[in-house]
Amino acid sequence: MSRSRVAIIRTTPATVLADYHRLMNLADYRNVIDPHTDTALKVNISWHFFYPGSSTTPWQLEGVIRTMKRDGYDPNLIHACHNRTVVIDAHLGERENKQICPVQAHGLRNVHLYEGEEWINVRDAVGDLTRQFLCLNQVYPNGFSIPKRFIGENIIHLPTIKTHVFTTTTGAMKNAFGGLLNERRHWTHPVIHETLVDLLMIQKKIHRGLFAVMDGTFAGDGPGPRCMIPHLKNILLASADQVAIDAIAARLMGFDPLKDCRFIRLAHDLGLGCGDVRDIEIVGDVHAAEENWHFDGPFKQMTFASRMQHRIYWGRLKTALEWSLKTWLAPWAYIASVIYHDMYWYPRNGSSRMHQILHSDWGRLFHNWERLTPDQNGWPDVGSDPARLERGTARLLSKAVRVLGTCIVQAPEAARLRRRKTARPARTPARG
Repeated sequence: MSRSRVAIIRTTPATVLADYHRLMNLADYRNVIDPHTDTALKVNISWHFFYPGSSTTPWQLEGVIRTMKRDGYDPNLIHACHNRTVVIDAHLGERENKQICPVQAHGLRNVHLYEGEEWINVRDAVGDLTRQFLCLNQVYPNGFSIPKRFIGENIIHLPTIKTHVFTTTTGAMKNAFGGLLNERRHWTHPVIHETLVDLLMIQKKIHRGLFAVMDGTFAGDGPGPRCMIPHLKNILLASADQVAIDAIAARLMGFDPLKDCRFIRLAHDLGLGCGDVRDIEIVGDVHAAEENWHFDGPFKQMTFASRMQHRIYWGRLKTALEWSLKTWLAPWAYIASVIYHDMYWYPRNGSSRMHQILHSDWGRLFHNWERLTPDQNGWPDVGSDPARLERGTARLLSKAVRVLGTCIVQAPEAARLRRRKTARPARTPARG
């Protein structure tokens, strides 16, 4: 049996497009991604506002798209793919993070899975595989829905290197969470590690090809995937093994993948991939994989919101409050999250943490993206203006209010109540 392979490349804005091509080919993506089959580029939006390290970067999308086109893939068979959560606005996020720019520039389809796409019960999609699930049969006794379009498609996940308050680190395996589970996915938080393993089983069953390209130009440390301290790391990773790429990313951040990341250990022990870094073949800039960034991780300086989440799902508030997240009362948690993160934490803490990041070459590339033209290798000129985070402006507040309104209207619990009212038969007037 061949060893799992992870490609790692050091990069700069001037070389990033050529680097992505080298990276993906070092990881043998063409042996995994069938050129005759639709390929979904699974975009990660962990925050609809721009925050370095949190979401898929525009150069990550640009690099992957250009690589595939250069290698003969038909752009008509490539599409960007987005999921929705009740606290993240995917349409706002793809604009604010400039992910829509490369998608439109290359004329690709842009698929939002919750808008007009058919979802089918997982038992119809994977059959007896459900018997091997670690937890999802208990969380969803009647099954759950997955997007029908995923069956037979290739998928390339586009995560970033960052920490996470639920899973310690997050990457390729966690990137499937929003796309494969429907609106009740918060039900899985108490068993999140087992859930990610079950979702990897599903992916390996339904997808023609499964690959991940991880951007570490910015890397996030702290109570991610939002309220982090971003760092400039200039690293790119790629692999066909979702477990192996997450393991290497975890080690770079300073964690022991098999001890500190339970989802990696579970997947490794079940043979779904390799989580032991000693058994992973590293190709590319191999010395870069030996770095240790000594990240503090997500639990050292948790936010008020992350502490409350831990108490609700695993701590003292579990009995009192977790049940409410499975009833019509659940929108209280969505509303609280939007108010805390979008209206309080972001304007109060955002730009004070990252002057160096925003003024870096990557920060200037992001800010000036629409005005710049790359050559075949990357962006030799990234412009002079630094990136900016909005703080306390009327525009930021207006965006947060709109997200809050969308959160309330699109909450699955509210949608179910509307469906019930619509389904009720009209009362027949009594005859005297």
